[in-house]
Amino acid sequence: MKKQIKLVFPAVFALTLFALPRLQAAPANAAATNAPAPAVSNPKPTNSMATLFGDPAIARGKGFEIKRSELDEVITGLKSSAAAQGQVIPQARLVQYEGQMLNQLIQVQLLLQKATAADKADGDKKAGLQVSNLVARVGSQEALDRQLKASGMTMAELRSKTTQKFTAEAVLTRELNTTATDAEAINFYTNHPAEFEQPEMVTVRHIFLMTVDPVTHEPLTMDQQQKKRKQAEDILKRARAGEDFLALAKQYSEDPGSKDNAITLARGNPGTPPEVEAAAFSLTNNQISDVITTTGGYDIIKLFSRIPSKKVEYSTIVNKLKDYLIQQKIGKLAPAYLDKLQKDADVQILDADLKAAVAAAAAAAATASTPAETP
Repeated sequence: MKKQIKLVFPAVFALTLFALPRLQAAPANAAATNAPAPAVSNPKPTNSMATLFGDPAIARGKGFEIKRSELDEVITGLKSSAAAQGQVIPQARLVQYEGQMLNQLIQVQLLLQKATAADKADGDKKAGLQVSNLVARVGSQEALDRQLKASGMTMAELRSKTTQKFTAEAVLTRELNTTATDAEAINFYTNHPAEFEQPEMVTVRHIFLMTVDPVTHEPLTMDQQQKKRKQAEDILKRARAGEDFLALAKQYSEDPGSKDNAITLARGNPGTPPEVEAAAFSLTNNQISDVITTTGGYDIIKLFSRIPSKKVEYSTIVNKLKDYLIQQKIGKLAPAYLDKLQKDADVQILDADLKAAVAAAAAAAATASTPAETP
């Protein structure tokens, strides 16, 4: 399934909600299980302002309080995720995301207060499955631990945050009493054949050298960028001379999410830089690209296989399709329900700029016709 199947969480649980730095290779296709979108708990101050002035509360309501560091952690994850894909988020968009993310952090806290034992058990079970899927994607527990460490997170924190996210989802689904029947799923599959066309894909490995500082997310100096370019050209010569491409990727690639794994790219995926897609689909098996310049760095790609387009079988997509149908229903019912929760909890946003950003995000969400997609 194309665009729709990517939206496997309700609007309130868009993947951007808890954006972690990228921890896995790209999924094999658009119907693949989504990466964890964990909630934030027990945060630590993450910026110099927090170090100097403490970690002020930016929002509070009955039974909860959200600190500045919680929002900073999410925004830092967004920046890191974008940088790993060779992208830089404009400042104006970051302000928009701050409003969206704070609003969703508030909603999660409100939902967690209503969690039953069954909701918590469901959240824990799904979190375990999601973490297991993530381990499988990155190749090993050791690889996941290494990538988590690079992003400043432990396995215990990942599991806790993922559990919170799925628990909040369970609460919302139960409270809104939404379901999807087999008949509804079959009807949608039958009447939307184009949505289940899996596009042509290629499996590649790549070596990525960043021209954006991973901490500040600012571009490197021109001298530093020229040195990175020279390094990329030297690596390319070695690869074309016969050196093992995987060994070179492990040694030099600055994309921790894929240096140990192959990546499967789908044609037309908006998350793939256009320069990378054009190069990847122009290669033949075992061919190595030239150095590709993107907004975030220099890329070298080796093609390993092609996967022709095909229609996704109903039996392989039925569970995700039902999830999608449920979440479409939730997307219509959730805004009014969550708005009532916030009013009942007397939620106050204590930062004037964030209050304005949340109001703008709410206004934008009210006019949206579909759930928000990940950036």
